[in-house]
Amino acid sequence: MTSARQLALLALQAINQKGAYTDVALDRLLHSSRLESRDRALTAELVYGIVRRQRSLDTIIDQLAKKKAHQQPPVLRIILHLGLYQLRYLDQIPAAAAVHTSVELAQKNGLKKLSGVVNGILRQYLRLAEANADPLQFPDDPIQRIGIAHSFPDWMVKIWVEDYGISETEQLCAWFNQPPHLDLRINLLKTAPAALENALKQAKIPVTRLQSFSQTLRLEAGSGAIQNLPGFREGWWTIQDTSAQMVSYLLDPQPGETILDACAAPGGKTTHIAELMGDRGVVLARDRDSKRLRKVQENAQRLQLQSIQIEAGDSRSLGENLCDRALVDAPCSGLGTLHRHPDIRWRQNPDRLPPLIQLQKELLAATAKSVKPGGILVYATCTLNPAENEDIVRDFLQQHPQWHIVPSAAETPVIPGLTSQGWYKILPHHHDMDGFFMVKLQHPSIER
Repeated sequence: MTSARQLALLALQAINQKGAYTDVALDRLLHSSRLESRDRALTAELVYGIVRRQRSLDTIIDQLAKKKAHQQPPVLRIILHLGLYQLRYLDQIPAAAAVHTSVELAQKNGLKKLSGVVNGILRQYLRLAEANADPLQFPDDPIQRIGIAHSFPDWMVKIWVEDYGISETEQLCAWFNQPPHLDLRINLLKTAPAALENALKQAKIPVTRLQSFSQTLRLEAGSGAIQNLPGFREGWWTIQDTSAQMVSYLLDPQPGETILDACAAPGGKTTHIAELMGDRGVVLARDRDSKRLRKVQENAQRLQLQSIQIEAGDSRSLGENLCDRALVDAPCSGLGTLHRHPDIRWRQNPDRLPPLIQLQKELLAATAKSVKPGGILVYATCTLNPAENEDIVRDFLQQHPQWHIVPSAAETPVIPGLTSQGWYKILPHHHDMDGFFMVKLQHPSIER
C-alpha cells in the first residue's frame, strides 16, 4: 500500500510539475487510496504545509546544499521539502523517522544515487538545530526577512507592511500558515443550530458554536469527507467562512425583494441571500462562467431553495433598475484566503493585478446602474489589497457622487472590522476568520 509520504510526493509532483491545484491534487489521490484516517491526515498536512512553506524550505536548501533549490532535480527537491518540513514544523515526527523515510523515498523513486545527498542535507540541518543555531538564516531587509520566515513573496509582504506595519504583517503571515478551520452556515429554513450541533456530536465530530454568530458552527480541519457529515444531503448547512457570511448580512436582503448577485458562482452568498429572505422573492444569480454556475444550481437544489434564478452572462452588460439590492462579490487576488488556498501565494503576481482592478471597477459601475433608485449596493472582496478595495470604492464614489456609504442594519449580527471611513476590513489575525473587505452603498433618490 502507498505510504502517506509517497502519496504526498505524488500530490506535490502534480502541483509543482503539472500545475494542479493543491486541493484537487490531494483529493484525487486520497479518494483512490486506502490510507487510514491518521495517515490521510499526515498526507494532507505534508502537502498543504509544504505548499505554504515553499519559500522557507527552498531557502534552507539554498543555504545547505551545493546546488540552489531550483537547480535540484524536481523529485529530489520535493523529497528534501518533505524531510525538512517534518524536521522544522512537525514536532510529533521523530527526527530519525523524518530522515529515514526521506532517504527511503529517494531510493524508491529512482534517486538511489542521490539518497546520500538527502541524508547529508537533513543531517546537516539537524546538527545546526541541535547546536541551537537556526539552520535558516535571514537577511536584514524586513520585507525579505518576513517573506523567508513565513514563506510569502516579497511583493505581497510589501503590500501588507505599507498598510499595517511590520508587526501586524508578521502576525498576519503567521495566521495564514495555520491549518484552516471549517465553518458550517446553518440553513435555518431546514434545521436549528442545536439540532445540527447534536447530530455532529453524536457522530463524534468536535464542534464549536461561535458566540456572536448563531447561524455558524465551526469544525476543525480533518473532520472527514464533507458529503458524509450529518445533514449534508438534507440541506441543513453549507460550508462558508464566517467572514463571507458577513457580506450577505451587510446586504440585508428582505422577503419579497429582487436581489442581484452579479458574480454568483459558486453560490455561497447566493444561497445565503435566499435563506435570509426566507426563500421569498427573487435572487438573480449571474456569472459569466456557465460551468461554475452549475455549482450554484447544485447548491440551491441541495439546500432546497426555490427563489434563485440562474443566468449566464457578463454583469458589465446589465440593464437598468433591475433590483432592490445588488452584490458585487468581485473577482479578486484572494489575499485574504491564503491559509485555505496556499497556491495563491505562488500563482498570483503583481502583473495580474491591473486587469483585475479594471474588471472590478467596471463591474461595480455597471451593477450600480441595475439598482433601483434608493436601492442598496454592496461591494466585497476576499483580498487584503487596498488597490482592490478602498481605492476601488474611492474611485467609484468620485465618479458617482450620488452614491454614499451607509452602515449595516441594526438587527444584523455585529460585523467586525468597521473603519472610520464606513467600510469593513476583516483581518484574519484579529478576527480569526478569512480576510475580507466590504462596503454598503446607497443611492439616496428615495428614503427607505
